[in-house]
Amino acid sequence: MGIHVIKLPDVGEGVAEAEFVAVHVKPGDAVNPDQTLADVMTDKATVEIPAPMAGKVVWIGPEIGETVAVGSAIIKLEVDGKGNEKSGEEAVPVTAPEAKAPEAKATKEEPKKEVALKPEVKSVASPAKAANGAAVRPHFRDAGEKPLAAPAVRSRARSQGIDLQLVHGSGPAGRITHEDLDHYIANGPVAGASGGNVLSPNTNVEEIKVIGLRRKIAEKMQDAKRRIPHFAYVEECDVTALEDLRQHMNQTRAEGQPKLTVLPFIMRALVLAIKDYPQMNVRYDDDENIVYRFGGVHMGIATQTANGLIVPVVRHAEANDLWANANEVKRLADAARNGSAKREELSGSTITITSLGPLGGIVTTPVINHPEVAILGINKIVTRPIYNDQGQVVPRKMMNLSSSFDHRVVDGWDAAEFIQKIRAYLEYPATLFI
Repeated sequence: MGIHVIKLPDVGEGVAEAEFVAVHVKPGDAVNPDQTLADVMTDKATVEIPAPMAGKVVWIGPEIGETVAVGSAIIKLEVDGKGNEKSGEEAVPVTAPEAKAPEAKATKEEPKKEVALKPEVKSVASPAKAANGAAVRPHFRDAGEKPLAAPAVRSRARSQGIDLQLVHGSGPAGRITHEDLDHYIANGPVAGASGGNVLSPNTNVEEIKVIGLRRKIAEKMQDAKRRIPHFAYVEECDVTALEDLRQHMNQTRAEGQPKLTVLPFIMRALVLAIKDYPQMNVRYDDDENIVYRFGGVHMGIATQTANGLIVPVVRHAEANDLWANANEVKRLADAARNGSAKREELSGSTITITSLGPLGGIVTTPVINHPEVAILGINKIVTRPIYNDQGQVVPRKMMNLSSSFDHRVVDGWDAAEFIQKIRAYLEYPATLFI
């Protein structure tokens, strides 16, 4: 038998390290060729690490969330034959928790015993005991049931500020004894003792390590806020006419055409407004102090997935009509949510739209998708009473546009005019097609 060392492969594109984000086996598991052993994540993709041959897992090096350099040993397999571990390499650790074994004095080698790993268990309060020392099953009262206790026990509990509703009784018929009070004072309330009707503090603290995609999102958001001096601008927009048009187009759409949401109309308005304000459709390399102004509008569409926020990119949105943009948004959103989006579909955006959909809120302050310089947030549509030009109060469908800009590249006046331009297209939707 030999040891085969699996090292982090070179995944290409100049990547020198990757984050160890998932492990699908444990020491002692038998694995087959091409079975996925672990996942690592680079800045651009998640890569599966397969087993090159059959064997048994005897060592897993990195911890989940640890960054590993290309070429580092990550997993070792016990295999038939010599394996590939060179002499002088790190010995294979045992699978049990690390512990220093006592020095063996016997000359005869003892056979190794398999050690079963026990899960770490935090200490919990022990149950009250009866007079004979046997553990007594606590009596949990129903909601509203009055606790039973002798006058002396009640007096002692009152003097120490103890609510007997929180104390379980181990005596006959659930009667609370002095031993139960001692147990409560030493260990606190037993789960279920209150009958589910009395509030009690929850002191649990769950430790959740930030790894993988969630860590990438956190780092990107932190970098954007650290590097970009954001400023926000919010504009109110009357979308009553737009909603009438949208409903008409959905009712008369051809077979096979997607149902239109408000998003394709906003994408069209954004494309038209960029013609007059091209400084919004840029990527700013602040390391080299270069602004790259794009002719094509590559629109990022922020998409919520089970793993976090992902921004697939609709390329050349300026060349698509409403139906084409609606189809592409749906296709990309589905790919992002099921994990099939390609690397090139998740990068290269020049301006981003974000929306909370029906949750939309009144106002948001979206974080710019670095290295872009502008982001447009869509808030929910609500029907509100509005004064018209004749001074009458009429119901109108209103929506806020919440935007953020990079103040190093975009001036406040230009940002306000840009959003008002979008507003004009949406309030008079015929202009979207002229």
